[in-house]
Amino acid sequence: MMQLLTQTPLTAYFDHEVTAETRSEYIHGEMIPMAGGTLTHNTIITNLLVLVYMALRDLPYHVFVTDQRLWIPDRQMLTYPDILVTPEPPLLMEGRNDTVTNPILIAEVLSESTEAHDRGEKFAAYRTIPTLQAYLLISQTAVKVEGFHKEGDRWIFQDYPPEGAIALPDLSLELAIADIYRRVDFGAQMFQAGTAQA
Repeated sequence: MMQLLTQTPLTAYFDHEVTAETRSEYIHGEMIPMAGGTLTHNTIITNLLVLVYMALRDLPYHVFVTDQRLWIPDRQMLTYPDILVTPEPPLLMEGRNDTVTNPILIAEVLSESTEAHDRGEKFAAYRTIPTLQAYLLISQTAVKVEGFHKEGDRWIFQDYPPEGAIALPDLSLELAIADIYRRVDFGAQMFQAGTAQA
C-alpha cells in the first residue's frame, strides 16, 4: 500500500485542477489523468444529457455533464461522472464552490480502460453516498445499458433490453434506450430514432 508521504495532498490536487489542461480524478491520494472521449462516447453523453435535462427541466433538480466534480467523503475520492443529477440546491464540498456531494443519479459511459473500475471500485465508492438512488452503466460498443437502483438498503440490478426504456419513478424519469444511442455509429449500422439503419 502507498505510504502517506507519497500521496498528493488535496490542496495540491485542487491547485493542479485549476490550471491543468486535462482533468484528473483523485483516488487513494493519487491523481489519475482522465483520457479523452471517443466520438461514440461523446455522442452517447450528449444524447443522455439532452434526454435527462428535458425530462427534469421543470423539476427541482440540477443536471451536470462530464466536468462537474464529485466529492466522496467516505472514500476521500474525487471523480468526474459522465452525467450527474442532484436535487436543488446542489450541496457543495466544504470550502469549494465547484465540487458537489449529493448526487441522486450517476451515469457512466463505459470504455475499455475504465469499465472494470466503473463497475468495481468506483461503484463501491458511489454506494457510500447516502443520497445516491440510481447508477447507470452504458456501453459504447453495443446497445447495452445496465443499471442499479436503491431500494431501502439494497441495490437492485437491471439489465435493460435494447428496445426498452429506463424507468426511474422516484425521479419522474423514463428514457428510451433507442434515444440514448441515437446517431451512434457501430461501424456497419447507425442507430437512428429507435431503429438500426444501414
